[in-house]
Amino acid sequence: MPNPIDTPTLQLRVTRRRAIAEDIVEFELKDPKGSDLPAFSAGAHIAVTTPGGQKRCYSLCNSPTERTRYVIAVKREAAGRGGSVSMADDVPEGATLAVSPPQNAFAMGRGTPKSYIFIAGGIGITPIRAMILSLLSEGKTNFRLFYFARRPEMMAFREEFLDPAFPGEAILHNDGGDPDLAYDLWPVLEESRGAHLYCCGPKGLMSAVRDMTGHWPDGAVHFEDFAGVEAVKPDDTAFEVHLARSGRTVTVPPDCSLLEALKRAGLDCPSSCESGTCGTCRTAYLDGEPDHRDLVLSGAERGREIIICVSRAKSASLTLDL
Repeated sequence: MPNPIDTPTLQLRVTRRRAIAEDIVEFELKDPKGSDLPAFSAGAHIAVTTPGGQKRCYSLCNSPTERTRYVIAVKREAAGRGGSVSMADDVPEGATLAVSPPQNAFAMGRGTPKSYIFIAGGIGITPIRAMILSLLSEGKTNFRLFYFARRPEMMAFREEFLDPAFPGEAILHNDGGDPDLAYDLWPVLEESRGAHLYCCGPKGLMSAVRDMTGHWPDGAVHFEDFAGVEAVKPDDTAFEVHLARSGRTVTVPPDCSLLEALKRAGLDCPSSCESGTCGTCRTAYLDGEPDHRDLVLSGAERGREIIICVSRAKSASLTLDL
């Protein structure tokens, strides 16, 4: 996958910003000269450099058939790392932002599934909306959307999915933060019935869907989680990484990520989100047992690749194809 740091950066203008839900701001980005933008597929994201200097990945939520604009929706996370606050508070209409070309670590799978199941929680609706719009552009309506949030005011694009003219099946559910009022997905997921499932949202929702789809065919279930994962945990231990191409060995301390250790050793490793969600730093491994902590790789991919920004090793050493 190309590294957004190495690919030409786009300078795009904010042609519209609007609040679309509680603490969620939508941004429309266009080329100042009116040129077409690089094409993207449903589920793709762009890396945006915020006014605060952070590089953050945001899913494109408009239709992939559109070539003149990118649309993203940013949830202002007051307790986050500052990127979303910078976007929500400091980016007015007319501002220019540095944006990487689209990349896709959450692409819709190949094949012809009998149907599609989309499960979104909160701001996780953004890539799901692009997928739905992509299907509709192809005349397909064989999908069901399950969209969850604590309160209706927290749901971006709510009116769109509740519109009687919406051509697909949409179930919007609010539980007020009470686990006892959570929507029961088991009747939906008990059998795959030839469907492909795409899920994006908070950890609790992701974990529940993973548990309920463990018996589904490999390749039929796809996840993306904006929250990211911890690269370092209190009980982590040191391990060694052997680099097959150069013959070097790098020690990864317990308080340091694999990506950071490689960069300290002078390696130029592609990376973007550094939270295990975008897939930019995926690297092939040749030996050892990885401790997979990412939210990108499928079960089959985990047999040959590792996301080095968050994952580590269960074995004493790991050999990478570097």
